[in-house]
Amino acid sequence: MRVLITNDDGIDSPGLVPLAHAALAAGHEVLVAAPNKEYSGAAASLQGEPEDGGFRIREGRPDGLDDAVRSVAVHASPAMIAYGAAMGAFGFVPELLLSGINLGPNVGPAVVHSGTVGAALTAAAMSIPALAASMSTLDPTHWETAESVLARVLPTMPELPRDGRVLNVNIPDVPVSEVRGLRRAVLGRYAAEPHHAADQVRMLLGGDAIVALSSQFADDSDGFLLSENWATISLVRGPVHDLDGYDLPEFDAHN
Repeated sequence: MRVLITNDDGIDSPGLVPLAHAALAAGHEVLVAAPNKEYSGAAASLQGEPEDGGFRIREGRPDGLDDAVRSVAVHASPAMIAYGAAMGAFGFVPELLLSGINLGPNVGPAVVHSGTVGAALTAAAMSIPALAASMSTLDPTHWETAESVLARVLPTMPELPRDGRVLNVNIPDVPVSEVRGLRRAVLGRYAAEPHHAADQVRMLLGGDAIVALSSQFADDSDGFLLSENWATISLVRGPVHDLDGYDLPEFDAHN
């Protein structure tokens, strides 16, 4: 299958390499098309620098990337890259889109703001199966753990429903031997108590996210399980018309 890999940390991010290598090991044809600069927190923003009716592209590849993988730096946000890919901007329409591996977790409400998840949701909205992958720390060292976990997840992706849902995978930055396994997890919610406010601000500003998250999320949530050295996997859906639990008002203007 033809796979496009992007991210929100930029073309120089080391997280692109294990994701590309996992896809390559699975037998896929892989193109890395990552932003020319960091777009963390860009969500599904459609930003870019058009050139001659398409993207402005330059040469670029992260250190250590296998020579079998093509790689370009794109002057656009990750969601714009995903949107363009669905339109054939890179010479083909990808059959899978993989986004990441993000430097830091994307759990709970943080997925709303994540450029990593935003790229995946944009692809899924265009009926391309997509996955967003993230590590639990801002400066990961155990990339072999990420590659090991993703090697078990990628084969399931062709069965992913084409209904706008994406796989959101978070991986603990610990040796493979210390990973307890992979668990399905609900998206956590931030605690509303005022005494948690400092932790929330620290997380948003790039502090130790796991310290903040582990004290706020329920035992079955992605944030808590990740802090307990479980890799987590969740299904995340983009905007839908959802009437569950709420009766929308209607009226006729002439009555």
